[in-house]
Amino acid sequence: MRGAAKYLLPAYGALLVLGLTWPFFLPGEALALRDMMVLPDMALTRASLGFGDLPARNVPQDALLGMVPFPVFFVRALVISAAAAAAFAGHRLGTHPLGKAAAMTVAVWNPFVIERLLQGQWSLAVAAWLIPLVALGGRTSPLAQWVASLTPTGALAAACFVRNRAGVVIAVLACAPWVVSGVLATGGGTATAASAAAFAPRAEQYVGTLGALMGLGGIWNSAAVPASRAAGFALLGIPLFILLALGWRAVPRRWLALAGAGFAVALASWAGLTEPVVTHVPGGGLIRDAQKSLILAIPAFVAAAGALTPRRAAAALACALLQVPDGAVSVEKLRPTAVEAPTVAHAGRDVFFAERAPLTLVRGEPTVDPAPKQMNVVESGALLVDGTLVDPPSPRWVAAHEAVEQEPVDTTRLRELEIGLVVYPDGRVLETGAAARGLPPVGLALFAGYLAALGYALAALRRSRSAAAKVVGSATETA
Repeated sequence: MRGAAKYLLPAYGALLVLGLTWPFFLPGEALALRDMMVLPDMALTRASLGFGDLPARNVPQDALLGMVPFPVFFVRALVISAAAAAAFAGHRLGTHPLGKAAAMTVAVWNPFVIERLLQGQWSLAVAAWLIPLVALGGRTSPLAQWVASLTPTGALAAACFVRNRAGVVIAVLACAPWVVSGVLATGGGTATAASAAAFAPRAEQYVGTLGALMGLGGIWNSAAVPASRAAGFALLGIPLFILLALGWRAVPRRWLALAGAGFAVALASWAGLTEPVVTHVPGGGLIRDAQKSLILAIPAFVAAAGALTPRRAAAALACALLQVPDGAVSVEKLRPTAVEAPTVAHAGRDVFFAERAPLTLVRGEPTVDPAPKQMNVVESGALLVDGTLVDPPSPRWVAAHEAVEQEPVDTTRLRELEIGLVVYPDGRVLETGAAARGLPPVGLALFAGYLAALGYALAALRRSRSAAAKVVGSATETA
């Protein structure tokens, strides 16, 4: 049995990974779905460094994509590699073949990563897949932590599991770009009370909100949930949770505490208790989508699955797969596509698009506008959820809109706002005379620190490999 498992487990892990990442192997020009917009010609902009008109939610992710030569290929590689890393971590945490298979399944195939992929939050899904590897604390842990830090939630989650100096250094450098820009931003990183309610965990069919969270589901957007969940398969998340609870003794106490903290934040949001934090505490807007905090529970879930007895592990594996049986079908929406992006000779100047919506339709799905990924755009940021305005338009956009609506256009006001171009729907372009602002030195310095964290992580990896080689060499000489 163990001899066969040597070959069957890697094959099973490869199937799990391929089942959720197969669209990223397909040819195509761009990756676009809801919050995901990855183009072949991404640009390094003020917004990508955290100094645009909106909160720094895509920092340092977009800055990195604006720097790498092939961003679409880069994202493909990250997503596939992260899923493989989750399978590897699950294999490491299993105590016997069926335990390894169960742990691999829970790590790779769970509603959290599938729903976040379907929401277009690919970097958060990548972080969720990498967190168990960070928690294990092996040689590749610093590199996994750095990649997980592409998104603020991933950076904080990874920081919670580090246990050495290298992890602390990487956490500080990786969090600095969005922390500092958030502190300097108007509003201090808070959000509206309406957004706290709109992005709270959502009840699912037959299980309610609590049952959805127990299975690592419950994302606020029902459109980002596989159809099987509404058909009743979400029920399998409850027995899965009960089975995993039976393996709690094998889970490190710190992991259990962090899992409890993750559930506490999500449940507090469900109860409406996070609204004062989201609306008044600087940086509180980070937890308005509180279901994301369940990322802290993933290492505990994986470790518990790996420690179950063979029969229980087999049952946990089945429940994990069956609570999202259509996972491989649902991710079909992630297949690459062509995106129609505006072409503007902006020469680095800020661009205001008159009458352009903050969202565009890609294959019928509302998706973020590609323009801010390619140039410095005055962004509205206005967001409607179920007809409720949860994010008002940015003050700079409102002022620019008022100036453009005047007859004649108030170009003096536009220059004061440092807007160089106004682009109309019919293709007309109005030059205001404002010069390009250039990239913010503070943002560049913070992003350089994030890149330095990569160098530090790679150096830590080399040191650990060197130490391991010395141990092997010493053992060989002794023999």
